[in-house]
Amino acid sequence: MDAFGDMIRGVRAQGSLFGSSTLTPPWSLHFVDGAPLTLCAVLGGGGWVVPEGHPPEPLRPGDTVIVRGPGTFTFVDEVGTRATPVACGEFCTAPEEGGTRHRRGWHDPGAGDATGATTLIVGAYPVRGEISRRLLDALPTVLRVDSGGEGDPVLEHLAAEVATDTPGQQVVLDRLLDWLLVCSIRTWFDRPGGEPPAWYAAQRDPVVGDALRLLHADPAAAWTVSSLAGRAGVSRATLAKRFVDLVGEPPLTYLTRWRMTLAADRLVEQESATLTEVAHAVGYSDAFGFSAAFKRTRGVSPSEYRRSAGAPGPATATATTVSGRP
Repeated sequence: MDAFGDMIRGVRAQGSLFGSSTLTPPWSLHFVDGAPLTLCAVLGGGGWVVPEGHPPEPLRPGDTVIVRGPGTFTFVDEVGTRATPVACGEFCTAPEEGGTRHRRGWHDPGAGDATGATTLIVGAYPVRGEISRRLLDALPTVLRVDSGGEGDPVLEHLAAEVATDTPGQQVVLDRLLDWLLVCSIRTWFDRPGGEPPAWYAAQRDPVVGDALRLLHADPAAAWTVSSLAGRAGVSRATLAKRFVDLVGEPPLTYLTRWRMTLAADRLVEQESATLTEVAHAVGYSDAFGFSAAFKRTRGVSPSEYRRSAGAPGPATATATTVSGRP
């Protein structure tokens, strides 16, 4: 497992592909959920994504835009459109408004016939847990990827899949959407002149990349800088310096923070697990040492974190429906 794979594994679509919407001008769809991540891609036609508090972004055929919440955004046929915004949220089904065509399944044989019609693919991602939060924190509010990259074949598969109604279709669409999300984020991180997070860029280094993969593959192991350097095939001093230069912190500091990230999710997701069980799972021999490390890293004890994270709060954004699915 690599760092990027570890952090994105919890960001998964589950019935969250909520529109292969065919729109005819003028239109204005206001996505009001404020989902942690929303992906928009155009199969045909075009329009503008207008994020709350940010400049409009054009969306042309094959382009992908990812918007990071909690701010909302609007998809319009043109900036300054005369269309009245249609609020799109979890229970929004407004097929007769905004030019959105209604169909009982994904396949709508006449959907693309209208002159100037735009076919929009939209998916929202709930992002739960501290592991995925580290990825989210590395993204800008608006991430744009032009057509012509590694996501193009995924869009072709999406277009083919929404053109028919077949058993298991939602599962296929979910996985294709996940694939497109990974391609889009990876392309944005790897773009010329880009500034990816240190943990992502360091994966390309033959020494530090190996060390990161080892730490993520077995974070509970009794790692030392010497044992990690031995596995990476370099001296202790070489690994320590290169790791700090590329990641920004020493290897064992990175490991401790990653362990506490894993522990934070276990504390919330596994309510019946004792502190000792969580401690063992992330590489500590006893609850005392684990609790001290957790409080030093996160500012609260594991028990306090578990209580506060489990307290009722604002609902996490979930997938929403834009058009016509029964």
